[in-house]
Amino acid sequence: MKFAVIGGTGLIGSQVVTHLNAAGHEAVPHSQSTGTDVISGQGLDEAVAGADVIVNLTNSPTFDEASLAFFQTSMDNLLAAGEKGGVRHFVILSIVGVDQVPELDYYRAKVLQEDVLTAGSIPYSIVRATQFMEFIDAILSWTADGDTVRLPATPIQPIASKDVADAVAEVAAGAPLGGIRNIAGPEVFSLDELGRLTLSHKSDSRTVVTDPTAGMFAVVKGDVLTDKDAHLAPTRYADWLS
Repeated sequence: MKFAVIGGTGLIGSQVVTHLNAAGHEAVPHSQSTGTDVISGQGLDEAVAGADVIVNLTNSPTFDEASLAFFQTSMDNLLAAGEKGGVRHFVILSIVGVDQVPELDYYRAKVLQEDVLTAGSIPYSIVRATQFMEFIDAILSWTADGDTVRLPATPIQPIASKDVADAVAEVAAGAPLGGIRNIAGPEVFSLDELGRLTLSHKSDSRTVVTDPTAGMFAVVKGDVLTDKDAHLAPTRYADWLS
């Protein structure tokens, strides 16, 4: 099969392309650097021409209210190009529990992206993942102040980006789900505990203080999976750190 991987040069997209090509498919990465712009629409018709599947892994450049317009416009443009090109399957990557945190603009924007997809005419699949292990350092930096990192005790079930990419590629190569697949790492931590583990591994002397009001995850209820049908990835956090 032929796959148009939009956002195919990023963290997840580049791994999805590698995975699909290794499996014998033809996966072509598209991004602004290759002349494809999901907002202006430039290059989209050419990018999806002849593709059986669109895998959309683009992301908003901001996490504020502007992200709503990004996902609305990008999805409208991609769906129009996909319909014109006869695409048979459209896959996006979203966030576990995204519809449970309306307080966050970015989460509302990702819900909007899902809604636009499900209202379209192309058969679809949504892969929802928990927080990437690769993003833990960034999360720590949001609430770092001198020798202290303040973190809430929000439950978190981190997943390695490779496992996310493997799951996205598997779903993309299969029949459209017409629904959602939840994926997560194999272990549950509180975010403050995860911060301490991360700093200890890096011999970072900063202290983690548990603060229920600190950072974006203060309003997130946690991405712990309780759905018996959830797919658990194999990579453990300690192994990923090593």
